[in-house]
Amino acid sequence: MDWMDRMNSAMEYIETHLSEEIDYDQLAKIACCSTYHFQRMFPFITNVTLSEYIRRRRLTLAAFELQQSGTKVIDVALKYGYESPEAFSRAFKKMHSVMPVSARDKCVSLKAFPRLSFHISIRGDVEMNYKIEDKQDFEMFGVSTVINADGENPYIEIPAFWSKCVSDGSVDRIRASAGLGENSQIHGILYNKLGEDFSYMIGYFSPQGDLPEGFEKLQIPTQTYAIFSTGVYPDGQSNIHDLWKRIFSEWFPNSNYENTNAPEFEMTYDRGNNMYEMEIWIPIVKKPVS
Repeated sequence: MDWMDRMNSAMEYIETHLSEEIDYDQLAKIACCSTYHFQRMFPFITNVTLSEYIRRRRLTLAAFELQQSGTKVIDVALKYGYESPEAFSRAFKKMHSVMPVSARDKCVSLKAFPRLSFHISIRGDVEMNYKIEDKQDFEMFGVSTVINADGENPYIEIPAFWSKCVSDGSVDRIRASAGLGENSQIHGILYNKLGEDFSYMIGYFSPQGDLPEGFEKLQIPTQTYAIFSTGVYPDGQSNIHDLWKRIFSEWFPNSNYENTNAPEFEMTYDRGNNMYEMEIWIPIVKKPVS
């Protein structure tokens, strides 16, 4: 069974268990990968987190059921995993813009989020530059924030955090503490992936001695990384977002590796003459033998 068939089987598992508790471990087992890798990969391929996809599918079916039957709102709420009618009503209104009781009204407008399926797409016309490297443990320092991983949020919130840290002087303080020049490049680190959120640090390799107040330290364990390059580009044209998506939608499905739960990096290098290069470091392990 190839990657596409495994993913479609995983979607079938979700669909047949929407009125039950969905076992993420079983879902990942069907897809022949770790639970962490499945949850990490899913939003890059589908542009929605796994938990949000399940929520939207449940609320889609709940709307159909309310429209087409006389089932009480409280029974529909319990069927699709909500502990109270109030919690269900809030979620229902957030998606459909109306309360559940209004779903039975004629001419009311509701939203349907369709079931996902995976199909063959001809790609590979643009090469991906990568290498596999083992890195010994090291330490980073910097300032961090929490980023919401749902949909396009990281591509909005991370640039906004960089802008904030430039304007409030944090970037200059990191450079000074690391002994770097005023225009030297510093890096981004993604870690602590929990549910739909993760931590993002702007920082650099920790220098010798004590750090000034206001910085955090992050210990990075010994790890194998798949390192992907954007290639050299003019300032402001890295296309780093597309590279992230291609790693998970094109490289991982065809490789013998999967993502593991460890810090990830966006490394930036000044190549001179207003030209730059970025690397994405993804921590990897060999896929289990199926």
